[in-house]
Amino acid sequence: MKSNKDILLQYTGLVTQLLFSLGLTLFAGKWLDQHFFNSNPILVWVLPMFVIIGIIIKVIKDTSK
Repeated sequence: MKSNKDILLQYTGLVTQLLFSLGLTLFAGKWLDQHFFNSNPILVWVLPMFVIIGIIIKVIKDTSK
């Protein structure tokens, strides 16, 4: 069984990964929307949604062990 410190470090890494991924996809989505879709910000919403779905799936897999 993992200690509390190991679990805390695991989820701290997950939160860091989530924040970095969301920041990167928001920046990329905004940049792509400005270059391809002038009026509708589609990718600035879609790309972070994929990251959130992926993180939720990862958490479910990690906690079901």
